[in-house]
Amino acid sequence: MEAIVLNIDKEGWALETQDGVIMNGTTVEHIREAAGVMGQYFDVLGIRSFPGLQNREEDYSEAILHKFIKFAQIPVVSLESGTRHPLQSLADLITITEYKTKARPKVVLTWAPHVKALPQAVPNSFAEWMGQAEVEFVITHPAGYELAEEFTTNATITHNQEKALENADFIYVKNWSAYHDYGKILSTDANWLLTQERLKLTKQAKVMHCLPVRRDLELSSEILDGPNSLVIPEAANRVFAAQAVLKRILEANF
Repeated sequence: MEAIVLNIDKEGWALETQDGVIMNGTTVEHIREAAGVMGQYFDVLGIRSFPGLQNREEDYSEAILHKFIKFAQIPVVSLESGTRHPLQSLADLITITEYKTKARPKVVLTWAPHVKALPQAVPNSFAEWMGQAEVEFVITHPAGYELAEEFTTNATITHNQEKALENADFIYVKNWSAYHDYGKILSTDANWLLTQERLKLTKQAKVMHCLPVRRDLELSSEILDGPNSLVIPEAANRVFAAQAVLKRILEANF
């Protein structure tokens, strides 16, 4: 397989994504032609499109991803979008399956502090996948950071992190900005930082993060450097997740 990486915002034309627009401004090529040409050049497209975190309806419509699917007319893989990060969640599920020591482990998704407003894609996907997995799933975050209900219907949700961590087997640490007060940072409470002391509440829980991680802001160095951290093997499983998806695509289409 030959892989080509194109950062459209830096290395390509400025794309117009709206229909019915007279292109007499800064955009040079329409997404209809851009996606159509890529569909001629490649067998599979991987699309990564970040949300603007200004307009929830626009971000959650997944317009760019869906337009590439429509106009490229070849298999398209989401490498992260406004609402989901499915390859990351597949890698996370692989990791939990590898390291679990009982049939139905307790998995906790905990919000963490950050200095930037980050999207909900990773926690949305993780919650969606854990909701279908054989796990006891708990989400904990400060008030105001509730995710969209479509992703959390099978989760127990609490604002009490210490209560959530009791007897946990896995802890997934991730920051996200508000969904209802869209894109806002409502809290930067450092007390939500996961530390070795908090791990005493758990069953020696394994700790996960999708990376990159800001040390001692999102997650303590003592955990990242300690025996409970799974962040490196979790990252390695991104390779196997992509291989599995590409294998299925190639089997079904070629």
